[in-house]
Amino acid sequence: MSKDTFSLPETRTWRDIPQQVRPRAMSNEGRRRLTIGALRATVGAAVAGAVAWGAWETAEVLRESPAEMTDAARSSRVRSLVLVTDGVLDKGWLARTLALPGDATLMGLDLIKLRSRVLSDSQVDSASVTRNFPDTLTVRISERSPVARLMAQSGGGEPQMLLMSRDGVAFAGTGFDPAMVASLPWIDGVRLVRNGGSIAPIQGMQAVADLLASVSGDRVMLRTAARTQAAAVLERAGATAAVTGPDALMISGLPAERVVALLSESSVPFAEVTAHRATLEQAYMELTRDAVE
Repeated sequence: MSKDTFSLPETRTWRDIPQQVRPRAMSNEGRRRLTIGALRATVGAAVAGAVAWGAWETAEVLRESPAEMTDAARSSRVRSLVLVTDGVLDKGWLARTLALPGDATLMGLDLIKLRSRVLSDSQVDSASVTRNFPDTLTVRISERSPVARLMAQSGGGEPQMLLMSRDGVAFAGTGFDPAMVASLPWIDGVRLVRNGGSIAPIQGMQAVADLLASVSGDRVMLRTAARTQAAAVLERAGATAAVTGPDALMISGLPAERVVALLSESSVPFAEVTAHRATLEQAYMELTRDAVE
């Protein structure tokens, strides 16, 4: 049996109908506006390209050939030093370390050499030095924090106290609070080795620092003539206060900064607030306590 096959006509729309309509001719004003728009776009692109090229060329000159700058740029003297740090070093230290001559110009500075001078102080962990036109030199540093101290002697010289950081780097230490330094534990029996112009890092100091921190806990030594009043204020804030002397309390559960803030807000006089730091002997006793018992 055969079946008839039907073909449906192809669907068409009004767009398929031929229309004898000529496009509207552009007026003279329209052509003028179109031309002006095209010219503006071309000029804008050219200016942007020129600015980008000029910036790139300037950067290359600054990076590779500072001597090729104009006399005006090269003669701009350094009038301001800016120090950005996460530690205790100040602008006085920076000025002494850089030792810039009075007639130093911004473009005449050797930034690599200046960065080496900054890093020659082992208290500085990392550093960057940048020019900020027209007359400012900016130095950004990250500092090491001490976790212990030791006495060192070189040859027949006088013994010198050095501070020790978590990464085992020994440094003289500048700008730290004397009370904080006095609370650091002493390390003995360590042999320091010279590595070029600096002291080689001591291996294992991170483990020692972690041990001291775990034994010290969150404790603060407080000296105050108003012992009872201070204890009441701090205990209301959730701390525990233990009497350790006629004018001394050992505070647990609050950091030193919070202790100072609470006492100041309550007008409680105090003479000293120091974060408690365990000695190596205390750390050893804590580790071997179970074995002794």
